[in-house]
Amino acid sequence: MADFSFKVSPNILVGSYAASRVGQTVASYGSKFMVISDSILRENGTTQKITKALEDKKIEFFIFDELSKGGDSEILERCLKLGREAHIHGVIAVGGGRPMSVGRAVCSLFNEEHDLYDYLDGSVPKSPALPFIAIPTTIRDAFIFTDTIPLEDARSSTLKLLKSQSGIAKLVLFDPTLTSTLTENQMDSMALETLCLAVETYLSQKTNFFSNMITEKAVELFTYALDGSQTLTVTTPKEELLSQAGCLASLSASTSSIGIASLLSMCINARYKISRSLVTTILFPYMVEECAKFKADRISILAKKMGIAQPEQSDEEAAHAFAESIRQRIAKANLPARLKDLSVSLEQLALAAEDAGQLDIVNNLPRSMNSDDLFGMIKTAY
Repeated sequence: MADFSFKVSPNILVGSYAASRVGQTVASYGSKFMVISDSILRENGTTQKITKALEDKKIEFFIFDELSKGGDSEILERCLKLGREAHIHGVIAVGGGRPMSVGRAVCSLFNEEHDLYDYLDGSVPKSPALPFIAIPTTIRDAFIFTDTIPLEDARSSTLKLLKSQSGIAKLVLFDPTLTSTLTENQMDSMALETLCLAVETYLSQKTNFFSNMITEKAVELFTYALDGSQTLTVTTPKEELLSQAGCLASLSASTSSIGIASLLSMCINARYKISRSLVTTILFPYMVEECAKFKADRISILAKKMGIAQPEQSDEEAAHAFAESIRQRIAKANLPARLKDLSVSLEQLALAAEDAGQLDIVNNLPRSMNSDDLFGMIKTAY
């Protein structure tokens, strides 16, 4: 096997009300920050919980939450301009995938002199980056522990992977109380999406002993969160278990790789602004069935760890049971089961499959796949 290299960069804090401690942590990185937040979080008071912690430590900040006005690269341009004019010392991002990606990109490109589109087209930043503080409210981020930043290129509405300096993220804070504003439907979708991410890292060609260990623990936590413990030994609330599992799944993705469903969902989201969680959830059982053709033994391990399959069942039977269990969870949560339910045509999805086939991530999928193979899965799930 290839040599395994793992460098721990950010501090990771997981726990209820951890967000209230962000002020004391960021003070060591500067006294003036840009807070990038989903607008809905400002409306429901979540952003104010973060800014109150900053105010208590006399840290200056301003909030940017206009994330719905344009593509990622256009938003990034505005954020860079505002940040440079304000001479910020770092960025704090609160929310889902978009503020995380835009915030990290601001830190990465802040001291660069060239046009940001040069970097989206492949140039690598060389200047020192600003410190980045991440407070994800959606229990997962597959790229937060990596030096890759997924961004939508506003010129073409396609997904680009920006290469950044290593070690940008200084603190990643998972606070389960911040998910309280999500609806039950949103939580179910995100939980299944995050479970899918964990499974993908287990099946990737980049998988290794370390990512395997983390994934297996993440799956165990998901089982407790979604189905409860068969004994009274696990009494941790569901929200905390999901945050812990999401943290581990994100960490596993950084040492392995995302897979088919996550890759396609990101490309579909970039083009058509359809929820990544919903698309990933729909594709999840089809991804399992595809991988069961050549990695049934790996799926069987996870199926038996989750209690979906019995020890005496064959690998093929366990893999089939795993896919059916996901479908049952989708139906129970009243989530869409087919891509056609998302009001998007096959012709549109074909473009997203082409986009996915152009990204380096395809080299890490469980087997060699091109755009046609990816579109084949889309057609099956349509």
